[in-house]
Amino acid sequence: MKELYGKFPKWVWLFAGIVVSILLVGYMLLQAPNSGAKEEIRPLPEKQEVEKVENTKKQTVIVDVKGAVKKPGVYEIAVDGRVKDAIAVSGGFTDEADKNTINLAEKLKDEMVITVFKMGEAEIASHANTSNQKEQKINVNQASISDLQGVPGIGEAKAKAILDYREKEGLFQTIDDLKNVSGIGAKTVEKLKEYLEA
Repeated sequence: MKELYGKFPKWVWLFAGIVVSILLVGYMLLQAPNSGAKEEIRPLPEKQEVEKVENTKKQTVIVDVKGAVKKPGVYEIAVDGRVKDAIAVSGGFTDEADKNTINLAEKLKDEMVITVFKMGEAEIASHANTSNQKEQKINVNQASISDLQGVPGIGEAKAKAILDYREKEGLFQTIDDLKNVSGIGAKTVEKLKEYLEA
């Protein structure tokens, strides 16, 4: 070592010592920010846990159970649940429930309303809907070709014939005037009275 030391002037050794010192200090400074960066990354797992909780909340639906059940109300049920699950959480059917009018296997949807009818109520509701549909008649003098095609017994040809007649002869005074339209007979007119008005 002494021989090696004697081969170089003192200033060379001094310079080498300074360079080594600078390198050591630089290395230590570079390591400090890296360790700090690792500490800043640590909160990430907490964010991931929050996301998992949010995803869990989305795994349910809110349904409203009405009618002939023991505990009607609004319930939160698993997203893959069925109507039978909603009936179960609402206490089950009452003795008056008409179980044949409800599909227990139907999948639940968010904001779904499940109505369990009592015996005989379903038929009354069905008749009421039919009556409402009959009351909403289409005015034959205002109807478009697509409106007329939506009426049972009127296809594209008859709908076009009605519009052609209306344009040439003027407005229909009564539904019976449809008998004057080519291709429409008295029997057809009688059926159309259920859906059309003048």
